[in-house]
Amino acid sequence: MSYREYCSPYFLRVIVAACLLTTAAAYADEYTEVNQLIRAEKLSEALTKVDTYLAAKPRDPQLRFLKGVIQRNSGKPAEAISTFTKLTEDFPELPEPYNNLAVLYAGQNQFEKARSALEMAIRTNPSYATAHENLGDIYARLASQAYGSALQLEGANTAVPPKLALIKELFKSNLKTQPGASLAAPTSAAAVAPTPVAPPKAATPQPVTTPPPVAAPAAAAAAAVSTADSPAPQPKPVAIDKASKEVESAVLSWAKAWTAKDMGAYLGAYAKEFSPPGNQSRSAWEQERKKRILSKSTIAVKLENLFVTVSGKKATVKFRQNYKANALAVSSRKTLTMVRQGNEWLIVNESTGN
Repeated sequence: MSYREYCSPYFLRVIVAACLLTTAAAYADEYTEVNQLIRAEKLSEALTKVDTYLAAKPRDPQLRFLKGVIQRNSGKPAEAISTFTKLTEDFPELPEPYNNLAVLYAGQNQFEKARSALEMAIRTNPSYATAHENLGDIYARLASQAYGSALQLEGANTAVPPKLALIKELFKSNLKTQPGASLAAPTSAAAVAPTPVAPPKAATPQPVTTPPPVAAPAAAAAAAVSTADSPAPQPKPVAIDKASKEVESAVLSWAKAWTAKDMGAYLGAYAKEFSPPGNQSRSAWEQERKKRILSKSTIAVKLENLFVTVSGKKATVKFRQNYKANALAVSSRKTLTMVRQGNEWLIVNESTGN
């Protein structure tokens, strides 16, 4: 069974003190330097650098997270567990340390502890896809143990062996598709045992950039076919372009309303069919969002690398979201699923970390 550990350099919700641009740039250089050493597997040198930087910034969550990753990659799981545990105590709002803690526990076959850590990660961020996937793997492991115990206690029970075989086959196929059995370097999110999270990167807001719209395959093909041979007109690229721009505009307006703490516009960006995370009711979710957003003195939401895919009245938007609120800064991948209702594009689903 393979669990995904978060090894992306973009992991963190970095907490930046003072928010001075020069200071943020210096921090980013430190994180980049350590990440490069980890990728090069120069773990001893990376640990020395982290300890040096932590001497000046002992509470820096990203540096502490990097230290846990280095310890894990160096074959020191007990030290890594201690580092990630302290990080969850000091910054309980960060889901990724819980996730990596779960990976370490699973590597020691402590599946109940792994389950508890992943449930905390999901409670902190219900849209954290990696934690949900890992939790499913943990449940499968726990089920395997339970079926094994049942078989030992009642060997004549013919209903148990097929279930146990099914789970074992799941583990086998998962291992075939997930090569490698250790925490990966901080460049990807593939690893074995629950998916530990990898070093975060300082979140530096960037201007919004959007790739040029791409013509639909049918429209592109139509351009290459003689009009005399075309029995029916093909969709025009301009229609796709227009829809993409409308979707992009809706997403940017959503981010703008969030930044301005305009709750009417922000909540209005979600369709009635929107499914709140964590099985919340719509009203409970709205109250929670109002409480979280309005309690912040300042909020800044900036999007970059928007990629829009439109299919009829449905669209998918993927981008990097840079979020700052008070002293908290978060950089994460985000996906929005949107539908066209009348003249508006509204959000029906959102997920983070995929």
